[in-house]
Amino acid sequence: QVQLVESGGGLVQPGGSLRLSCAASGFTFTSAAMSWYRQAPGKERELVAAISTLGRSRSYADSVKGRFTISRDNTKNTVYLQMNSLQPDDTAVYYCRVRYTDSWGQGTRVTVSS
Repeated sequence: QVQLVESGGGLVQPGGSLRLSCAASGFTFTSAAMSWYRQAPGKERELVAAISTLGRSRSYADSVKGRFTISRDNTKNTVYLQMNSLQPDDTAVYYCRVRYTDSWGQGTRVTVSS
């Protein structure tokens, strides 16, 4: 079955960086567009970034453009989210999702605080 395992979250100071990873298995990764979502306390889950099957097309929420970069390594069945210039508003649980499906990871928590 589909498995998505996120890692890389943690506590970081404002202005800092983190790289999230999502290791995928149980499906043909190279045929799947992937995405990252986040859910902050008391807010709805929102799309942060998405990437096409070969990585040639990427899209971002306006709130993270220029700070976050989504990428993938199809040899490792892994999708990444590089997050720079983190701010307290980026605090959330970050989820990996196979795009256009109901397959989600368990999430990894990111806390931006001094």
